[in-house]
Amino acid sequence: MNPVFLIWLGAAMATFLAAATVSRAYVSNNNLWVLAASLALYCLGNLMMVKLMREGGLGMAISASAIAQLVLINVIAFFLFGERLSAIQMAGVALGVVSMALMLYPAKGGV
Repeated sequence: MNPVFLIWLGAAMATFLAAATVSRAYVSNNNLWVLAASLALYCLGNLMMVKLMREGGLGMAISASAIAQLVLINVIAFFLFGERLSAIQMAGVALGVVSMALMLYPAKGGV
């Protein structure tokens, strides 16, 4: 996998995770400035996704982003907000990790 793609993916994921965390904080306090900050972070993350789409293609960028967000936002929900997943939900997250590994695994002779 292209190192530039992975760097942009990491930066976009950090931005989306910050946006989701700020969104969750808005649910707790109803401050409109918190909501505005969340929306600004989501806009920035989506702009970063454009670069990811150029580097890795639409399918790879959106899929990798969705799975990384799935896993990482569950870690934040667990540690910061005390939320818990059921066993079947944890199995779904594990399947997401496996699918991400398969997507990022280098293909032989292909694109």
